[in-house]
Amino acid sequence: MTYAITQTCCSDATCVAVCPVNCIHPTPQERAFGSTEMLYVDPGSCIDCGACADACPVDAILPVDSLSAAQQEYAAINAAYFAGQEPDPGDTGPNFHRWSAPSFERSLPSDFAPIRVAVVGTGPAGMYAAEDLLLHTNAEVTLVDRLPVAGGLVRYGVAPDHPATKKVGDTFARFHAHPRVRMHLGVEIGKDITAAELAAHHDAVIYAVGASTDRRIGIPGEELPGSISATTFVAWYNAHPEVAPDAIDLSSERVVVAGNGNVALDVARILVADPSALAGTDIADHALTTLRASKVREVVLLGRRGPEHAAYSASELLALKHLPGVELLVDDHDPRTGATIDGATPDEKAELLRGVTRETVDWSRTPAPGRRIVFRFHSAPVQVLGDDTVRAVRVTEGPGELDIPAGTLLRAVGYRGVPVAGLPFDEATGTVPHQGGRVTGMPGTYVVGWIKRGPSGGIGANRACAAETVGTLLDDAVAGALPAPASAPRAFLRLARSRSRNVVDAKGLAAIDRAELARGRDGGRPRVKFGTVPELVTAAKGSRWKPSS
Repeated sequence: MTYAITQTCCSDATCVAVCPVNCIHPTPQERAFGSTEMLYVDPGSCIDCGACADACPVDAILPVDSLSAAQQEYAAINAAYFAGQEPDPGDTGPNFHRWSAPSFERSLPSDFAPIRVAVVGTGPAGMYAAEDLLLHTNAEVTLVDRLPVAGGLVRYGVAPDHPATKKVGDTFARFHAHPRVRMHLGVEIGKDITAAELAAHHDAVIYAVGASTDRRIGIPGEELPGSISATTFVAWYNAHPEVAPDAIDLSSERVVVAGNGNVALDVARILVADPSALAGTDIADHALTTLRASKVREVVLLGRRGPEHAAYSASELLALKHLPGVELLVDDHDPRTGATIDGATPDEKAELLRGVTRETVDWSRTPAPGRRIVFRFHSAPVQVLGDDTVRAVRVTEGPGELDIPAGTLLRAVGYRGVPVAGLPFDEATGTVPHQGGRVTGMPGTYVVGWIKRGPSGGIGANRACAAETVGTLLDDAVAGALPAPASAPRAFLRLARSRSRNVVDAKGLAAIDRAELARGRDGGRPRVKFGTVPELVTAAKGSRWKPSS
C-alpha cells in the first residue's frame, strides 16, 4: 500500500521534511517546486510509514486503500507525475535515500540578542513569518491586524466546504498565545498608527497585508449594481465584517462568472451547491439563508482562452465533477474547445473535461431544469448591459458578440494589492518594491506574501516566501543594519489602546473562538462566526454568548 496526496494539498512541504525515503516531490530544492499544482507521492518508493500524513497540516495525505470514491483519481494523479522518470541511482536501500550534503542557510551568532519584530497581518504569510521567527530565533513578535480577529485568508478566503484546508489555521493558532508574542488585533496601520510609529517601537516590521482588492476587467457597465467582485462574494459567504449581509442578490436564474481560476470555481460551486450540505459548514448565517432562497440554477464560467490554458487546478475541477446534483456542461460554440479536449493527453488539464457533456448552448432560452455549471471557453466579457442593474453580459462569439442574459456578473479575474500608507508602492504590479523581502529604501521594513510577490500561489507557497523574508531580516540584524527601537516594549500597547477602542489581545481572541464554537454546537455546525466588528469586540471582552435553550 502507498499514500496519495489529495485535493486539499497546501504545498507548504511539511511532508517533504519528514519523509525518510524522499518519495514526495517536487521538493523545495527542485526547480518545479512552486510551479506544480500540488505535491505528489511516488508509489514506487513510498514505504507506508505514514510520517507525511501525520505532518500534513490540512489532512491531504491518505492511504490509497482508504480513498473515497471521489478521491480515487488521486492515486492515478500521484503515480502519473512519476511516470517515465528514472529512479535516482543514489537510492540504494529500501528504507532511506541518499541525503545531500548539509546546508546551513542561516548562521546566527551565539550571542544574538533578542529583537522585536512586528508582523502586520495574521493570515498565512504573516503567521509563517511569525512561526519562523519564534521557532528558530529568540525574537519577540508583535502581531497586528486591522480586524479584531486573526486568520486573514484562512478565515475569510477559504470556501466553507473545504474544512480540511482551514485546518492549517490550527497550526498557526498555537502561536497566538506564545510567551514571546504580543497580539494587537483591531489596529490598522496607516489609520490608527502610522508606519513610522510602528517602526519606532520595533527593530523590524514585516508587512503581510495580502492583496485585498480585485482586479478590474475594464469594460463598459462594470460598475452597475449586480456586477460584483469575487473578492466581495467570497468575503460575504465567509462572514467578513466589512461586507454587508445583504450585499449579494441571488434572485436571478443565471450568474455569469468572468474567470476560470480556483476562485471562479469556488464561487460557482457555492452558488449551485445544495444548501443543506453547506449547513454543516461554517458558512455565514446570512449567506446560508440567502442561498436557501436563491433562484440561481445556472452558472456560466467564461474563459478567455481554451481549456488547455484554464487557470483552475486539476484538483478543484475534479471536486466540481463530484458535486452532487450538479451537471457540468461545456459550451461547444467554438470548434477549438472540443478539438483540444479530444486531443488532450492524460497528463494535460483539458483531458479532465473528456466525458463532460458538450453542446452549443442557446442563450436566448432560460436555464434548463436542475442545477448546472457551464464552461464557456474562448469567450471574454466585453460589456455589462443594463440600466439600474445587470441584465446581460455581452461576450465574444468567434468574430462577433453574443448577449448572455444574467442578473449577476461575478468578476473573478484576480486580486490586487493596495498601497500601505508610509510604504512605497508599485502601481503596475500592485506590490511593494523589495529585494528579497527588504522594502526598498526603508531599513528595518520587510514584506511577505502577496503584497511582496503578487497574488500567486496558495497558502503553502507563503512558507518559502516567509523563509526568504525572515532570512533577509536576520542577515540585516546580524550585520547591525536594523534601526534600534526608540520606545520600551510595553509602550506600543499603550499607544495602540490610545488610538483604537477595538484592540483585541490573545485572551480576547480565545474568547471569540470559544463563543463561535459554542454558537456552532448550538446549531449543529463546526462554528458560527460573528459577522460584525461590534460582535467580535463584545465577544473578545468576555460578554458571554448564551446559546438558545
